Amino acid sequence: MSDRSQNLLHIRPQIGSAKVNDSMSSDEYFQNKTIRPVLKLQNDLLLAAFQNYINKHKKRYYDLSLENKLMYIENAIQKDIKFRNSLKGMVIGQFTVEEYNDYIKNSSALNKRMMNMVVERLKGQIQVFEVPELVQ
Repeated sequence: MSDRSQNLLHIRPQIGSAKVNDSMSSDEYFQNKTIRPVLKLQNDLLLAAFQNYINKHKKRYYDLSLENKLMYIENAIQKDIKFRNSLKGMVIGQFTVEEYNDYIKNSSALNKRMMNMVVERLKGQIQVFEVPELVQ
């Protein structure tokens, strides 16, 4: 294993709830062994990227109801191809070469899992994107 691979694996957070065993599918195994820790590691960057997305789109997000904000997050990631590809790059760039070789065997299904996880992660931290009201 290369120094890069060892360094990447070393800086990833451990996720105790992400179970890995031989009876799970290869996609689920990859999701729990690789994608979950990378998403946790990249969380602040993913939040910053979405904050930038909001700002670049004239801050319409702030005028929406909570339900519409949740839909906005989904639509941003599912329908804005450039934004989705940017997010995928933030995640894939943290893969080891070995993980990347496993990823490309079924990238379409893994991309779907990855983007669904990003959507849920952003929705779960929606309060980060709220503009604090000024106290009088």
